[in-house]
Amino acid sequence: MCQCNTIVSAMSYLAFRRFRFTHRSQSSAILHARRRFIGIVVPRSSTPCGAIAARVAGVLLSIVAVTNTAGAQVPNPGRREPSSAELAQLGRLMFFDPSLSASGKLACGTCHDPRYAYGPPPGKGIARGGATMALSGTRAVPSLRYLHRFPQFKEQYRFVDGDVGPVGGLTWDGRVGSLHEQAEIPLLAANEMANAGSEEVAARLGKAAYAAQFRAAFGDDIFKDAQQAYAAGLRALEAFQQVPEEFFPYSSRYDAFLRGSLELTPQEERGVQLFKDPAKGNCASCHLGVSRAGAPPPFTDFDFVNVGVPRNPRLAANGDPGYYDLGLCGPLRQDFIGRREYCGFFRSPTMRNVATRTVYFHNGVFTSLRDVLHFYNERDLHPEKFYSRNTDGSVHKFDDLPPAYPDNVDHDPPLDRKPGDDPALSEEEIDDIIVFLKALTDGYAGP
Repeated sequence: MCQCNTIVSAMSYLAFRRFRFTHRSQSSAILHARRRFIGIVVPRSSTPCGAIAARVAGVLLSIVAVTNTAGAQVPNPGRREPSSAELAQLGRLMFFDPSLSASGKLACGTCHDPRYAYGPPPGKGIARGGATMALSGTRAVPSLRYLHRFPQFKEQYRFVDGDVGPVGGLTWDGRVGSLHEQAEIPLLAANEMANAGSEEVAARLGKAAYAAQFRAAFGDDIFKDAQQAYAAGLRALEAFQQVPEEFFPYSSRYDAFLRGSLELTPQEERGVQLFKDPAKGNCASCHLGVSRAGAPPPFTDFDFVNVGVPRNPRLAANGDPGYYDLGLCGPLRQDFIGRREYCGFFRSPTMRNVATRTVYFHNGVFTSLRDVLHFYNERDLHPEKFYSRNTDGSVHKFDDLPPAYPDNVDHDPPLDRKPGDDPALSEEEIDDIIVFLKALTDGYAGP
């Protein structure tokens, strides 16, 4: 059990991961990762400071916020600058407004529900949208929480140990670099809110119930310039997503433990250790738990990995046997198309609020945390449990990657097993990890 000072084993964000591409042939490479842990001392405190801590974290990270919002400014000579509170309130109104969609039925909040950590509610993990709400999404709906601390995408980020690898950005493939750019995606995507362009979004804003508030904030003539109105709307959405209490509250049971407000249960403590143990769960190698700039741990390393996720037959796009979602190398991200060494790489999401989800991985193939942990535990021991069959009846391992693509699939523990080996985790240990992951759910109200 924990004493007055708790040593929280974590990994250094700048030094935890080393990338090394060892070429096996002229056309393939395999990614090796080496991780190491550091100890962080978290002083115990009896001061109840959950809400204050969230606000302080926002202030401490204001430099990051300013960096990520550059480019979203709406010049408006002769009028005062809207306050952060005004912008956030306008953004809230937009976020829950279905009239901004072509169907009139889909708002940002339809799929990013605050009751589920701004992630998908049950039944919306793979959402439908479009002008008639008849088109299916191609990826699992992510949570919008804890996106305020992400680094900008860099293909060859140099870690302190000298190794390099892709890191950062927003969305599953890291293709946008700010919250206002991310907000554009659903507004304009044909299978989401389905607006034909920025002018159509601006026209809908001009007819919205809160149009007068837009004029008060940005000027009476704001809707005479469609591009200015559109940029103002994106800026408001971005401001709303920077409200600490909504989008980075740090209000989980585990956060209360880090503040010294409670002790973890023995099962939660076992789960923490298994989560970190590189020979067991090894979860922390991608979902790190190190504090930075005074803020609680993000439970993501912001980098990209290919774990060989099975193909999801429930995705409408996968009805086409020639369609593959390859993450960094397309089809949604365009700048790395043809870079086969990155095909199948997707960004590691935060584990915060992961227990509220009903679909997992970029394609939503699994529907429970237990399914996910079984996959990590048995992918290479019993692939027949997870992958489809070839026409000859053999197992089609890594069936969501095109044939003859480079071997860039992660083989770090527990994904390093050979047939006949024992699994890294027992069922009891899987139970322990799940109990710990549930402790990362926001909204803990105390005993």
